Amino acid sequence: MSKDLLLELGTEEIPAGFMDYTFKQLTELSKEIFSNNRIEIGEIQATGTPRRLVLLIKDVAEKQSDLEKEVRGPAVRIAFDEEGNPSKAGAGFACGQGISPEELEVRDEYVYACTRELGEDTKKLLAELLTEIINKLNFPKSMRWASEEMRFARPIKWILSLYGEDIVDLSVAGVKASNWSKGHRFLSEGQIVIDSPAEYFAKLEKEFVIVDHNRRREMIVEQIEAIAQKKDVVVKVDEGLLTEVNFLVEYPTALCGSFSEDFLELPSEVLITSMREHQRYFPVEDKKGNLQNLFVTVRNGNEEHIDVVRAGNEKVLQARLSDAIFFYEEDQEETLATKVDKLKNVIFQEDLGTIYEKVERIVSLSGEFANQLGLSEDKVEQAKRAAKLSKADLVTGMVDEFSKLQGVMGSYYALNDGEDEEVASAIFEHYLPRYADDILPSTEAGIIVSIADKIDSIVGFFSVGIIPTGSQDPYALRRQAQGIVKIIVDAGLELDLDYLIEQSLATLKKQDKLQRDGAEVKAEVLDFFKLRLENLLEEAEVRYDVSDAILASNFININDTLIRATALMEYREDEGFEELITAFNRVANLASKSNNTEINPELFEDDSERELYSAYQNAKDKIDSLVAERAYVEALTEVAKLKEPIDNFFDSVMVMAKNEEVKENRLGLLNSISNLLAKIADLTKIVID
Repeated sequence: MSKDLLLELGTEEIPAGFMDYTFKQLTELSKEIFSNNRIEIGEIQATGTPRRLVLLIKDVAEKQSDLEKEVRGPAVRIAFDEEGNPSKAGAGFACGQGISPEELEVRDEYVYACTRELGEDTKKLLAELLTEIINKLNFPKSMRWASEEMRFARPIKWILSLYGEDIVDLSVAGVKASNWSKGHRFLSEGQIVIDSPAEYFAKLEKEFVIVDHNRRREMIVEQIEAIAQKKDVVVKVDEGLLTEVNFLVEYPTALCGSFSEDFLELPSEVLITSMREHQRYFPVEDKKGNLQNLFVTVRNGNEEHIDVVRAGNEKVLQARLSDAIFFYEEDQEETLATKVDKLKNVIFQEDLGTIYEKVERIVSLSGEFANQLGLSEDKVEQAKRAAKLSKADLVTGMVDEFSKLQGVMGSYYALNDGEDEEVASAIFEHYLPRYADDILPSTEAGIIVSIADKIDSIVGFFSVGIIPTGSQDPYALRRQAQGIVKIIVDAGLELDLDYLIEQSLATLKKQDKLQRDGAEVKAEVLDFFKLRLENLLEEAEVRYDVSDAILASNFININDTLIRATALMEYREDEGFEELITAFNRVANLASKSNNTEINPELFEDDSERELYSAYQNAKDKIDSLVAERAYVEALTEVAKLKEPIDNFFDSVMVMAKNEEVKENRLGLLNSISNLLAKIADLTKIVID
């Protein structure tokens, strides 16, 4: 027999960003804890609203499963004496297992203690199990309240806990569980008695609480679509905002409001940011993609007094947009270029100086990178100009009010000042990519300034000892490194990591900002990028061992690394690949015993040595040429031709000869072959399936 189990934790409003993560925890903890306690359960539903976390577990068995244990003890000859009576060892083992010596079982010349622990009634255990689940929940930020020692997302106000129709007698943070809940804060009055889990959702809905977050989301989407259809418009539903709004309401009702058409003179990004970020509104466009003076919002309540709610939302947005108009006009009273000097008063980081100093470094790096890529003089100057203006909008009123518009406003202001269009685009693009699936810069100036800005931050922070550890990355250096990798791959740039880091170290040193040894910083930054390249190869579906082989060889050139990985993935399908790996592993293992690469043909004692040396010489120039052309599959094919002379060599001579000169000469030959292959990959990392 089984019953449904319901737990509701009534709280003060929980931040929307906590909810999905908490639902996942509730589900995983329930599975783990009930399994550990041998209680069979059915489907788990974790859901909730801003004021409640809810766990519903279907078909919870009324009893634990019995526990059968079998423990092997000493050998029979030790457990019993010659007359078959229990020895001290046998009796002690039986006593330790809670049984009499007569209950010991004999099998395979050993004694076994077989015990059976009867399962308890689930009802007796539930209070302890649910308390354990609650106590194990963790949140991005927790709080304490009153005199309670417990930490939780928000103070717990009530607990509803039912197993079937029975109340589970538990108490958490001074709150005792009951069979009642609460409805909507304003549309419901008093306590709602819940007689069983089966009636919980329906009763709460009558009290204006849609508990199931998935159903609540569907309602919001349906209501927004109905508004869009009625007004013949397109409501821009951002998934992140939809999730947030869903966890801000218990009973959703979508409504459409408007604002003055005069505000449409503002850049669309300003309007959208003000609506989304500040007010949690959904912007509205016409069928051609033009922003309209409309918005959609979702109230926490029903249709009652909806016009009053609409008017209130319109009034708040009117004030926001009026501020935006003021900042927009005021910012343009002077050019963006004149704002650059104000960056001298804005600290970037204590040890790395002001943002103005960072801009100086970005300008220097942008010019260097543009020249390295062979751009025209005009393009070099565009990149440097974009770099100089890249951070100027940080001291504007608009960005101070709407921080997410950094770069966006700089781009608009640059165009208004008559700056080159590519310069204006680059001011925005140098922040790209801002998140995992974001767009990448498309202009040459934007690409260069973006890389310059990001490498300056990464090398700069490493140089003053601020290095990401574990999950801690307050300056988003991992994202910036991943951004550099994506930009270089997307644009097919020939900018080696070695070069980027060296140039960045030089600009820091010139400003006397380099606090640590440059070589040490460079090594750490390269290791940091190596992890980003592992992610890149994983996304490209490169096998882990191929990834290891490629990265162990060389990863300074990002595009080359990806090309070599793709080639090795292709070549490992060759029928002779496994034998080739075996042969070259023997070469690498012996070559590691010496650093010598000198070869003296006069010291060869066997024809197999001469044949291998000749094959190596014939292959070297071809392989070097193919590697230079990045024709790596063809290069590996040439490498494979060395397999037969390698096998003959190992069959015919003892590499570690007693004659020291002969031994070193043979190791030098193997080292030369190993180094030739290392230009492509370290094949010792390959795992043969």
